[in-house]
Amino acid sequence: MSKYSIHLLVCGGTSCHSAESDVVVCNLRDEIEAKGLSDKVQVITTGCFGFCGKGPIVKVMPDNIIYVQVKPEDAQTIVEEHVVKGRKVERLLYRDPKSNEIIGDSKHMSVFKKQLRIVLRNCGVINPENIDEYIARDGYQALGKALTEMKPEQVIKVVKDSGQRGRGGAGFPTGLKWEIASKNKADQKYVVCNADEGDPGAFMDRSVLEGDPHSVLEAMAICGYSIGASEGLIYVRAEYPMAIHRLKIAINQAHEYGLLGKDILGTGFNFDITLRYGAGAFVCGEETALIHSMEGLRGEPTIKPPFPAQSGYLGKPTNVNNVETFAAIPVIILKGAEWFSKIGTEKSKGTKVFALAGKINNVGLIEVPMGTTLREIIFQIGGGIRNGKKFKAVQTGGPSGGCLTEKHLDMPIDFDNLIAAGSMMGSGGMIVMDEDNCMVSVAKFFLDFTVDESCGKCAPCRIGNKRLHELLARICDGKGIPEDLDRLRNMSQVIKDTSLCGLGQSSPNPVLSTLDNFMNEYEAHVKDKKCPAGECKNLMEYVINAENCVGCTACARVCPVNAISGQRKEVHHIDPAICIKCGACKEKCKFDAIFIR
Repeated sequence: MSKYSIHLLVCGGTSCHSAESDVVVCNLRDEIEAKGLSDKVQVITTGCFGFCGKGPIVKVMPDNIIYVQVKPEDAQTIVEEHVVKGRKVERLLYRDPKSNEIIGDSKHMSVFKKQLRIVLRNCGVINPENIDEYIARDGYQALGKALTEMKPEQVIKVVKDSGQRGRGGAGFPTGLKWEIASKNKADQKYVVCNADEGDPGAFMDRSVLEGDPHSVLEAMAICGYSIGASEGLIYVRAEYPMAIHRLKIAINQAHEYGLLGKDILGTGFNFDITLRYGAGAFVCGEETALIHSMEGLRGEPTIKPPFPAQSGYLGKPTNVNNVETFAAIPVIILKGAEWFSKIGTEKSKGTKVFALAGKINNVGLIEVPMGTTLREIIFQIGGGIRNGKKFKAVQTGGPSGGCLTEKHLDMPIDFDNLIAAGSMMGSGGMIVMDEDNCMVSVAKFFLDFTVDESCGKCAPCRIGNKRLHELLARICDGKGIPEDLDRLRNMSQVIKDTSLCGLGQSSPNPVLSTLDNFMNEYEAHVKDKKCPAGECKNLMEYVINAENCVGCTACARVCPVNAISGQRKEVHHIDPAICIKCGACKEKCKFDAIFIR
């Protein structure tokens, strides 16, 4: 039992760390020491709470009170008011964007109400750099159970019966993948953790590795035991320094406790884990490209079969799963296949972690049962659209996914429903858009990313996506012609059907889904030469309304290119040939005299 009566949990994830949560921790400890409370109050740096848009977060336990957007100078107030006097600091409490109600207890906060945290069970709860805290929450019990009470085929059967599907994007049954690897005989096998998430707006894997690294290590060891592998590799992108730092600490601690290395728990099972670093290539999220990168080769995908389970790393049978898939395994082993299979939908079991980003109030990381609707995710957990704007679309599955609209809001989210709707689960990124987003420009943005990230090995992806992007750029510039719309659809279908790997096969999804759901916007760009959302610069013009202009000269003073002319107390004019459409004049005008035409 802890000797401390109060614990102050401070988010130490990348997002909060960038907002000086480490300084908050130092200040809290200094205040506690100064007041002689070091024997009663403990400050713990945890992983991500998931409420990233409101960080840094400080959670006071056992009161279960969450303080948001805490600044270093707020540490003194929290200690003096809450810790010493037992009074909540209201100005630091969360304010519900809908009701405007001030909420302190996390149980009553909309962002946490509908969540079921399995993968994220320890994130924001334990110190990720302390193995004892992981063990105190049933850590490594699943590994012990597997090694001492179960045969390898029994472990695989539990994972198969659970119905878990890989959370890396394709949704292949995890247990079946393990079974295939186990049946391929070899003198050496490998377990690989794919921690190379590269989707714009996705940060699930990073947060799990930062907040609960031992769950991944334990799962990899369980997988190694079940398929007959003695070596594990974690392929993590070098842009995740904090995740790498905590993984190294976790691996060293697991070695010290005899949970990695030789003769684990005295069972004769040997398993070790090493780290390999990626250089940020999106295509290396594809398992064969990832394996080639680890081998020191060019990160390019290869035709399957053979699958990695047959011939993977160094030509040996290799099982590849991503971070989220592995993180749920220890819980499945401990609680059983039936428990897990009762969560979610018929064909998509368990929970899914999503990264909510874009025009939404509660930006951050959430975990919900499969089958939760978009409406629940966006308007209840996510708190709705910022600034009272109207919901327009949500991009799921990253740059390879599709845009879902208002008609999809009540659709249960699972692997099959998303594919049927023209999108995909992907790694779990969700970028929410409002009425001010141009959907043609959105499609161009994702194609821009795909063009840059294509490995260039196959012509449909290398050349086809470049041509798609050129068509979209032409349309956004007001130079599109009606035939371009047919070209977009036809070319997209060819790229999907003929590309070598999943990157090219799914890259046209943003184009096809926006064509299906927002054809009116494409037609406005092509036929009327207008952008309905007012986002495409070459299709907009800043104009001064003579009736509202008082000649204050504020707009002219902020114009960086001197495109505005006029004398004081006279109506001003904007020269469209000079104007760069930066919007500075519109922001500065206090009389609503400037509008976009």
